[in-house]
Amino acid sequence: MIRKGKIEDIKAIMYLTKTCAKTMIANGIYQWNEHYPNVSAFVNDIERHELFVLEIDSEINGTIVISTFMDEEYLPIKWLTKNENNIYIHRLAIHPSMQGKGYAQQLMDFAEQYAIDNNYRSIRLDTFSRNKRNQKFYELRGYNKLGDIYFPKQSKYPFHCYELIL
Repeated sequence: MIRKGKIEDIKAIMYLTKTCAKTMIANGIYQWNEHYPNVSAFVNDIERHELFVLEIDSEINGTIVISTFMDEEYLPIKWLTKNENNIYIHRLAIHPSMQGKGYAQQLMDFAEQYAIDNNYRSIRLDTFSRNKRNQKFYELRGYNKLGDIYFPKQSKYPFHCYELIL
């Protein structure tokens, strides 16, 4: 079941994302670390009503943020659509023990349907340049790779920006 996240979910969400970060690091993907994602980001997501969680057997095993806010890091990107009426996907995570079972697909299906139902023009996101699995995931869904941005607190390597026109 996918539902809106609540403040009381923060502990489970942090456990989930820290577990994902450890798994990625163990696989040589230095995308998330002690700086990101953090509690304050998730609290802000919940307060803005933009955080959704995936519950399986009453446990939070996935999360996704569907935001209307464009981070300033995205400004240099030559997007395919105007910077209005777009949504941004952040902090998509599936617990490592549940990966490969279609749950990330479910969360992205949910986000894409949410965007269609609410008449958004496009969906934008970024993914780590060293995370080939994520790149393939988005490209197979029809997202177009447009350019790179950097998050110095996360990595010296770039993050690729993608957009899907609806």
